[in-house]
Amino acid sequence: MSCTYRMSVMPLGQLGANCYLLIDQATAEAAIIDPGGEAERIVSALRQEQARPAVIIDTHGHWDHIGGNQRLRELTKAPLLIHRLDAPMLAQGRLNLGPEFGADGNGGTADRLLEDGDAIAVGKLTLTVIHTPGHTPGGICLLCEDLLFTGDTLFKYSVGRSDLPGGDETALLRSLAERIRPLDPSLRVLPGHGPESQLSYELKFNPYFSRRGAATHQGGLD
Repeated sequence: MSCTYRMSVMPLGQLGANCYLLIDQATAEAAIIDPGGEAERIVSALRQEQARPAVIIDTHGHWDHIGGNQRLRELTKAPLLIHRLDAPMLAQGRLNLGPEFGADGNGGTADRLLEDGDAIAVGKLTLTVIHTPGHTPGGICLLCEDLLFTGDTLFKYSVGRSDLPGGDETALLRSLAERIRPLDPSLRVLPGHGPESQLSYELKFNPYFSRRGAATHQGGLD
C-alpha cells in the first residue's frame, strides 16, 4: 500500500522548534504545523515539494512556535488554526513570550478556533485534534494516520515545562495519562523540539508516564 502523505521537518528560530510540513500525496495540499519563524524558508520548502498550503496550525501559543504566523499568512493566504484556549496568547507578548525572543509578541489572529476532537481536512488527509493541556491551557496534539504531532506536550524521554504562564503540572500529567497513553503505541511521535520517537518507547521509558519525573523544567522556553 502506497503512502498517502509526505512529511518533512525544519527546525526554525532561536530554539530550533520543529516546523512540520504534512502533504497529502493525492492533492499536494499541505498543513504547516508550528511555523516558529523563517516564513520565507517555509514557503521555499513548499515550492520544492510542489505543495499548496492549506492550513497553518499552532499546537500552542508560545512564540517559538508562532513567530512565523503573520508573515506566513501574508505569503500563503492560508488560514491560521489554534485551540480556543490558546487563542488569546497570539496577541499577548506576556503570555506568548515574544519579548523573550526580542519580538513584539504579535502572533496574528486565528481564523479558526479548535476544540478537542475537531477534524482538520488537508486534501484527503484528516488531522484529529487532541486537547492536551498542561504546557499551555490550549495545547494540542494532532493525530493523522500513523503520525502524532505532540507540540510541547511530549518530547523524546521528556515533556514540555509547566512553570511558564498558563502551565499546569497536574494537567500535563493527566494529559499524558488520559489522552496520550491510550493511543496506538506504534504511532510516530513528532515533537515540537528534538528528535522523533515512537509512542511505545515513550510509554516504556519516558519517566513522566510513570510519574517518576516532575513536569516543571528549569531553563529554556520549551
